[in-house]
Amino acid sequence: MGDIEIARSVKLNNIAEVAKKVGIEEDELELYGKYKAKISDSVYKRLSDKKDGKLILVTAINPTPLGEGKTTVAIGLADGLNRKNKNAVLALREPSLGPVFGIKGGATGGGYAQVAPMEDINLHFTGDIHAITAANNLLSAMIDNHIFSGNELKIKKVTWKRAVDLNDRILRKIEIGLSGEKGMISREDSFDITVASEVMAILCLSEDLKDLKRRLSQIVIGYNEDDKPVFAKDLKAEGAMTVLLKDAMMPNLVQSLEHTPSVIHGGPFANIAHGCNSIRATRLALKLGDYVVTEAGFGADLGAEKFLDIKCRKTGIRPDAVVCVATLKSLKYHGGAKKSNCDEENVELLKIGIENLLHHVDNLKNVFNTNVIVAINKYETDSDKEIKVLEDKLNELNIPLSLTTVWSNGGKGAEDLAEKVVKACENKKELKFSYDLKDDIKTKIESIAKNVYGATGVNFSEEAEIELKEIEKTGLAKDYPVCIAKTQYSFSDNAKNLLCDEPFEITINSLELKNGAEFVVAKVGKIVTMPGLPKTPAAEKIDIDEDGNIVGIF
Repeated sequence: MGDIEIARSVKLNNIAEVAKKVGIEEDELELYGKYKAKISDSVYKRLSDKKDGKLILVTAINPTPLGEGKTTVAIGLADGLNRKNKNAVLALREPSLGPVFGIKGGATGGGYAQVAPMEDINLHFTGDIHAITAANNLLSAMIDNHIFSGNELKIKKVTWKRAVDLNDRILRKIEIGLSGEKGMISREDSFDITVASEVMAILCLSEDLKDLKRRLSQIVIGYNEDDKPVFAKDLKAEGAMTVLLKDAMMPNLVQSLEHTPSVIHGGPFANIAHGCNSIRATRLALKLGDYVVTEAGFGADLGAEKFLDIKCRKTGIRPDAVVCVATLKSLKYHGGAKKSNCDEENVELLKIGIENLLHHVDNLKNVFNTNVIVAINKYETDSDKEIKVLEDKLNELNIPLSLTTVWSNGGKGAEDLAEKVVKACENKKELKFSYDLKDDIKTKIESIAKNVYGATGVNFSEEAEIELKEIEKTGLAKDYPVCIAKTQYSFSDNAKNLLCDEPFEITINSLELKNGAEFVVAKVGKIVTMPGLPKTPAAEKIDIDEDGNIVGIF
């Protein structure tokens, strides 16, 4: 059976029953049918004095076309912890429609380690991402309406972009204002995918509605004739934007196929955004469960770095343990195996590919000072000889290894991992960061590039140098963290450089001030914030059958 058929084969509990398991009363829920709900603010207040549970971050090696199953392992781990009577809760991101209809597919796990209802979560869910899209584009409309109506603010340069939650490369650069109406001023514009928009980042980093409104108000939408920043508050846009996002600020509650309570909220990409679910969802989950399993997108050089350097720094939240997920197939791919040959036993290529895993483990252990466990998402084709090679290498470095079979066995396939995680959580370490907030922007970027990626240096394009001076001139970003937008496939800025065994530098092509999110985005290499569809998009296989059932989502 495929993922969608497996999900439908399991009888879900009423969401009120799931909520009751973690102490949420039915009148504290806003129901979206039988199996989805939003959690009201009253729960935060009621549980504010309760001790936080332990936090486990699930990350991975650099992803490959084979798929490593990071979210699947995270879900299976939470189920495995509950099988060990540890009262575990999941805290995950919401899927974007872009990958669902593109090439990557959904983001609700796989096999018997899924969150459900998977079709709803992967599609419109409770409308959060639509609300973010609307708030983003309301601000765009108010900017162009202001310019059309006389431009009292003397806006000379607009930096704010429109957004849509689909992969549509044609929108990377567009011309607007071509209607020919009197007073209409045409200009170049562009779209970001919604999950890369600043509004998404703001929602995920806001403590409450008051903080949300504050952050929205300080969005820099462009610059005036005196080269001074113009803010969303100058357009009086923050109030209406907050209204659109009021319900979207409430975390969503669903369940795994084994009925583990799952708080799913916010969905920024990790290669072009900061890659973590909302701080409200994580804070809430820590009050609801004794153990909370969360994940950060793509490899640990992206999602985990941003989780630790941005989210943890902002909130004071600290992981008690970090799980780094890989497959033997993906390690061989990083060692040079072709996609079609990754099932075949090849110890020599495995040894080469293990270096990618060890680089991530070294970062997590020695740069960030966290407790690390390696989880191998095991396949039937994995040989005992290859497993022994990896096991011996990790034993040399005193890194725990767990073989998981969560796709086929659900939580039962993660019981060993659950035991190792519980043990690791008993010895919490003091988190370190990869750079100091007091450093200047260039130094912060160079610190990540050298300490995390292993680059020998950083080059800044002429455009990036101009933008850096523009940002520094505002005086707004002095103590902001940086969010590097980089290819997920490599530590370098070259997606094809899997080994990174030769010295490399990275190139910063542009810089953007995200004043509402309170970080600076540095775009590296050929990264774009509006993905395109592949030649044969997943959308071609998604359909609805004669009985009204959705088919083709994976």
